[in-house]
Amino acid sequence: QVQVVESGGGSVQTGGSLRLSCAVSGVTGRRRCMAWFRQVPGKEREGVASLYLGDGSTTYGDSAQGRFTISPDKAKNSMYLQLNYLKPEDTATYYCGAGETLYWDTYTCTIRVDKYLYWAQGTQVTVSS
Repeated sequence: QVQVVESGGGSVQTGGSLRLSCAVSGVTGRRRCMAWFRQVPGKEREGVASLYLGDGSTTYGDSAQGRFTISPDKAKNSMYLQLNYLKPEDTATYYCGAGETLYWDTYTCTIRVDKYLYWAQGTQVTVSS
């Protein structure tokens, strides 16, 4: 049985930082990946960053470039998303996803929402100006 559990989130002011955590169990294939997404009401879920649990390679979406960092904790089958220099437009519910989404040709994990089968419950990040 697959379980995906996330924690972290909260409220900060513009320029502040937060760290999100996500742990997965039950996903054991060679293509196993984890990723972060975010969603605001009325909009589609957006890919933020992904991580290949095999070698730690990462992929970032446009919203994350230069401010967010995804990193693994292989011993715990977990990952983190460090959010720095937060802006009000980063306010959203952040979701952790897991699945076997590795592209063998590029050795990267996708940040396409429809490729992930397993999801955590979501955690709110609120950035005030």
